[in-house]
Amino acid sequence: MNRVTRAGYATALAVILVDQLTKWIAAGPLDLTGRLIIPVLPIFDLRYVQNFGVSMGFLVADSDTGRWLLVAMTGLIALVPAIWILREKSRADAVALGLVLGGALGNILDRVRLGHVFDFLDLHFGDWHPFLVFNVADAAITLGVVALLLRAFLVRGEPAVSEDKHA
Repeated sequence: MNRVTRAGYATALAVILVDQLTKWIAAGPLDLTGRLIIPVLPIFDLRYVQNFGVSMGFLVADSDTGRWLLVAMTGLIALVPAIWILREKSRADAVALGLVLGGALGNILDRVRLGHVFDFLDLHFGDWHPFLVFNVADAAITLGVVALLLRAFLVRGEPAVSEDKHA
């Protein structure tokens, strides 16, 4: 395994570990599941949410069959960055893919263990909540996708050298 591939998979592993650790802290020592909300800053709360769907409430798995179909579907989707990392030449892109892969696997782990995804980070401005309650895995997926899109649109390869000898 080359360095680029290792960087991608190491990033994925780090995301899974940090995601699961923060969820354990929120549920265990902070007892968020019992308290439901812990104000932290005027614009940020810890808020316990059981997420039975995927992004923005789509594909809600409200049965055991739905849960396992969602696990299977998201597992198949997670194969894309897992395989892409193997073929990637850019370390930055491999790390971004690792963020996406680690986030996906962190949420899949929740769904397998708990039957839902444990979301608890609530960024808001007064009563306005521009984002759904999220977790470290969700943030990693978002950052990874944004990094990949920015690199795709903003980072260009070296311009080809002209072989025109008449110029």
